[in-house]
Amino acid sequence: MAIGRTFKEAFQKGLRALEIDRGGWTTGTPEDDGLPSDKLEDLMQALHTPSAERVFQVKRAMMAGVADDEIYRITSIDLWFLAQLRELVDAEETFRAVKAIDEPAMRRMKRMGFSDVQLAALCGTSEDEMRRQRWDLGIHPCYKVVDTCAGEFPSATPYLYSCYDDENESEGFGEDGVVILGSGPNRIGQGVEFDYCCVRAGLGLRSLGYRTIMINCNPETVSTYFDNSDKLYLEPVTLEDVLEIVRLERPKGVIVQLGGQTPLKLAKALAQSGVPILGTSPDAIDIAEDRRRFGELARRLGVRQPPNGTVTEVEEAVSVAERIGYPVLVRPSYVLGGRAMEIVYDEPSLRNYFRNAVRVSSGHPVLIDRFLEDAFEADVDALCDGQECVIGGVMQHIEDAGVHSGDSACVLPPYLIDDDDVEKMRHYTREFAKALGVVGLINVQYAIKDGVVYVLEVNPRGSRTVPFVSKATGVPLAKLAAAVMVGRTLEELGAVDNTTPPYVSVKEAVFPFTKLPGVDTVLGPEMRSTGEVMGIADSFGMAFAKAQAGADAELPLEGTIFVSVNDSDKRTVTPIVRRFHEMGFRILATSGTAQHLRAKGIPAEPVNKVSESRPHIADLLVSGEIHLLINTPLGKLTQQDDYVLRRTALQHAVPYTTTISAASAACDAILARRSRKGTVRCLQSWYEGRPEAERWNVASADLFSSVSES
Repeated sequence: MAIGRTFKEAFQKGLRALEIDRGGWTTGTPEDDGLPSDKLEDLMQALHTPSAERVFQVKRAMMAGVADDEIYRITSIDLWFLAQLRELVDAEETFRAVKAIDEPAMRRMKRMGFSDVQLAALCGTSEDEMRRQRWDLGIHPCYKVVDTCAGEFPSATPYLYSCYDDENESEGFGEDGVVILGSGPNRIGQGVEFDYCCVRAGLGLRSLGYRTIMINCNPETVSTYFDNSDKLYLEPVTLEDVLEIVRLERPKGVIVQLGGQTPLKLAKALAQSGVPILGTSPDAIDIAEDRRRFGELARRLGVRQPPNGTVTEVEEAVSVAERIGYPVLVRPSYVLGGRAMEIVYDEPSLRNYFRNAVRVSSGHPVLIDRFLEDAFEADVDALCDGQECVIGGVMQHIEDAGVHSGDSACVLPPYLIDDDDVEKMRHYTREFAKALGVVGLINVQYAIKDGVVYVLEVNPRGSRTVPFVSKATGVPLAKLAAAVMVGRTLEELGAVDNTTPPYVSVKEAVFPFTKLPGVDTVLGPEMRSTGEVMGIADSFGMAFAKAQAGADAELPLEGTIFVSVNDSDKRTVTPIVRRFHEMGFRILATSGTAQHLRAKGIPAEPVNKVSESRPHIADLLVSGEIHLLINTPLGKLTQQDDYVLRRTALQHAVPYTTTISAASAACDAILARRSRKGTVRCLQSWYEGRPEAERWNVASADLFSSVSES
């Protein structure tokens, strides 16, 4: 959401807030703008179909000389809006022709919503140089109040937006203020989990006596509810917008580590501009993000990594992949949510990845890691004050390594990882936190294979698992992290390591597949989930069953199960299917899987594949004869039969699993549900008798309340 004094200003602010690498209403390459080429006929054809890129195609048409009436005829965009957009195109041409930028010319462009990035591109200079010119002219935004009481009586909770009028309605808080940068637009890979961290941190800082200033642009999040902070700026989370707000507010500092990748990307530039960053230093953040620097740190600490390399072009990638061996996990650096991350099994696939999936540069290289097959994966969240580090929680992913942590169900405490390996992960996490000088939250991801613990990545920031760990343990990690970032020590906060709770918590992801026809439901390293749920119980099976029910994937207690797995999974799926058979489930399978199961003494009835004669398995799914589907993809490419199976199961609300580990968990859950009935219990009662949770909360409550009273 963007607010401005004019449509043109709000329109451009909204586009740059989207975080799609555009400074406003700008065009990119034909591919970026949804076009097969830069030919006019392709452009005119594309304009007929509404799409996310249509607004940029309209600009291309205007720049190509297409009349507004013709654009209206094709798109039905109201002529008033087209006239407003035409003014932006004309303004660009006028500004580009200016020899020396004066105050009226600059102010006119800023009032039309042009960012420093856009103006710099028009003049062939850098964003920093354009900002310096603007500041030399004395041009800064002012901030207007959105009155939340509509003028009926004085509003105690206003929020603000920027414009380039003359009168400013916001006064800075000075050293009493702390700025929290929000997570920007919610999307797959970054969303409410980071918003939770920002909100809890803000409430904690207010109780410590600070005045909180939130900068965010999403109208649907709790952080932009105007009563949660002392001042809310509904502005794009970009360098330009944040610098201007900090210039006005003169705060104690800015918190960047709670809003995910969006504010984290700004940390270095903000620090270079003289903005005080609270918590972990930008250089420590860069060490963790830069795979070369991180590799050196891991070697120095004696922590093993999967064989890996960093490349900037495809031939380097081929060489590295040959050295470390296929399959490899490839991903761009400095991204969140596993965007453009992929498991690659051979050289042609690797070359195709570089051609289609990712752009590389010396500033943003591609990381290549040996993919650890059949490995357990785990997350550790911890809190550090720069000297002392305490563990918040250790979670095991239920899915195998290779499924993104945001998509994998996870369990706290771990249920299949040895205690020695858990202790190693705790030790390594403390070492990473201290070596990086972390002040606040840190998340570390590990893989365990053949008794060896490998570190996958370190994130010196709040992670998407912080809300889950906080609720599972009763320790308010984000609130305590905010206190640490403004100078409190873990000792003051009653710091104590998380111990193994006497109950089990399971997090399960929620996916949008029903809304996305044609998308395969197989999970991988690129994040796809849009939400998550949680279940707590005294056993793993019951906790997993509750989580599945919360994710609208209620597991059957009886009926028929269909099994179709690849050859490498047949051995591990056999004991799981045996347990289902012993519970009285009827077993159906494809011919190859059925033959294997019968050889192991499990009665399994063969069913035709979709590609074979009817009736086939998809027909049974449609008719409601199948109650649970266990399917793992065949080889590196999902075969059409498997794809049809998963889509049909999804469309007809048949629960399904695409990994053996998830199938095993589902079996545990069904057994738990069949043996006893679940009960309802409040969260607080689970925490009773937990000395570490009580100590954290009592000590921190005393600290927060004493400051508030004073």
